[in-house]
Amino acid sequence: MIKLVATDIDGTILIPEGEFTKEVRSCINELKQRGVILVLVTGRMNAAASLIAKDLDISTPIVSYQGGLIKDGEKCLYERYLTSSEACKIIDWAKNEKIHLNLYNDDILYSETDCYEIQRYCNNQHTNYKVKNFSDINKDKINKILAIDYNNKERISKYEKELQEIFPELYIVKSTPYFLEFSNKEASKYCAVKYLQKLWNLKDEEILTIGDQNNDIALLEAGGIKIAMGNATEELKKCADYITDTVYENGFVTAMEKFVLKKF
Repeated sequence: MIKLVATDIDGTILIPEGEFTKEVRSCINELKQRGVILVLVTGRMNAAASLIAKDLDISTPIVSYQGGLIKDGEKCLYERYLTSSEACKIIDWAKNEKIHLNLYNDDILYSETDCYEIQRYCNNQHTNYKVKNFSDINKDKINKILAIDYNNKERISKYEKELQEIFPELYIVKSTPYFLEFSNKEASKYCAVKYLQKLWNLKDEEILTIGDQNNDIALLEAGGIKIAMGNATEELKKCADYITDTVYENGFVTAMEKFVLKKF
């Protein structure tokens, strides 16, 4: 019996146009009525993920920053940050490579310039940001750093492989074809779900995990039942027990009806 569903947001329950289908909303309501714990596990910042939870009327703890922060309302349950030294190394690398960075410190998003990348990102995420030189930021609570290249996704894939050797002390993962994320080694979706599993005394077989991107490989590894969306990356599909329909075809609903609600 599944007691916890740990789900990614973008591309899993939320279509790229930034909407929830009525079928997904109905399914989430039914899960709640059945007493299933539904937890959002996302790379988004907590401030943005909280808006999603409010829209869906979900009151369970929220896992944000790939697992770097778990908050239950205003109460912090789990947090893992980049050190100031690690952040500075990433910033220097990005300047040499001429790639845009989003820097998140204490759940505030910063960009050094008011450029296309930050504007497009925040328009899509419905998120606010501040423009400030990174050297002027007190880097005491760096949640994560995000590199963005909307024009060259091959570049992001190349960096994902190369930088794991350059920065072995960091957790580095591609979260979309255009995004490369840097965070603490213990700031993964796997670590976050395992923390909640221990907190709630759950067995592996009582946990279902579902996602669509490479950063969800860690999420799937934490579940007893591992589901990849039909629109998932090929790398993620290889980790899954079951591949459901795409996000446009309400693949989340199909998976819940099969494994949790037992409708077929």
